[in-house]
Amino acid sequence: MTSDSNTVPGAAVHDAELSNLRRELEDLRAEHADLKLLYEATIEHGEAVEDQLAEYNILLTKTQERLEAELRDAGNYVYSILPEKRPSSPHADWLLVPSTELGGDSFGYHDLDEDHFAIYLIDVCGHGVGAALLSVAIINVLRANALADADFRTPPDVLAKLNNAFPMERQNNMFFTIWYGVYQRSSGRLSYASGGHPAAILLRPSADGCEVTGLGTPDGMVIGAIPDMPFDGGTFQIQSGDRLLVISDGTYEIEDDKGVTLSWDQLAEKTRTANGPIAQSVYDWLAGFNNDAPLPDDFSMMEFTF
Repeated sequence: MTSDSNTVPGAAVHDAELSNLRRELEDLRAEHADLKLLYEATIEHGEAVEDQLAEYNILLTKTQERLEAELRDAGNYVYSILPEKRPSSPHADWLLVPSTELGGDSFGYHDLDEDHFAIYLIDVCGHGVGAALLSVAIINVLRANALADADFRTPPDVLAKLNNAFPMERQNNMFFTIWYGVYQRSSGRLSYASGGHPAAILLRPSADGCEVTGLGTPDGMVIGAIPDMPFDGGTFQIQSGDRLLVISDGTYEIEDDKGVTLSWDQLAEKTRTANGPIAQSVYDWLAGFNNDAPLPDDFSMMEFTF
C-alpha cells in the first residue's frame, strides 16, 4: 500500500504536465495557423497592391503620353501662326526658341496697305498653356486688324486699345509687353511704341562698322495693368542698309559666367559685331553662358533689313 500511495500522486502530476503541454502545443498550432493565414493574406494583399500600382503606372504613362502629344500639337499650332520669312523688302528673318514646350512669346508682321507695314512682338508673363493661349489670341487680333476703333498705322493708339481689350482681371491676372512698329515705304519713316517691352535695336552701317540706336518708349506701362492708359510713341528715319532687331527680354536676361545678368547694351554690342545670322549668333552666345541648357526665358528675335 505504501508504494501505491507514492506512485499515484506522481502519475497525476505527470499527466497534468502532459495535459498542459498538449494545451500549449495546441495554442502554438492555433497561433501558427493564424500567422500562416495572416501571412497568406498579406502576400495576397501585397500582390493586389502591386497589381493596382502597375495599373496606375500604365494609366499614368498613357496620360503623360497623351498630354505630351497635346502639348506638341499646341506648340505646332503656335508655330503655324508665325509669319513666313520674307525675301522681299523689308527682308525678314526670325528665331523663336521657347524655354518650355509652350511659351508666352509670339510675333508677326504684315502689310496694312500698299504703303504701311506693321511689325509686332508680344511677351505674355509666365509660361505654359495659359500664356500661350493669351499670346495666340493677341497675335490673331493683330493679324486680322480686329481691334475695335484702332488705327493700326498709329502705334500708341494700338497699344491703348490693346490695353483696354485685354485687362489683367479678365486674363487670369496675366499681362503682356509689346513692341509695335509701322514702316511707311513712301517716306521711309518708322513709327513705333512699346509697352513695358525692351527697345528694338537699329543697326546702321558706318565708317566704323556699325552704329547702334535703341528704338523704344521706356515709360510705357505693361499692357492690361491699368485701364485707359495713354502710350507715347516715337519715329525714326530708315535708310537703305539699315537692320532692325525686334527682341524679347529673353535675348539678354541671363547670367554671364560671373553670375551677372546681361544688359540690353551688352546685347546691342553683341549684335553690332555678330557674324552671320544675328539671331542665331546671339542665341549661341547665350547658350554658352547656360552650358547649352534651355534658356530661362523664351528667346525671340526678328531681323528686318531695309
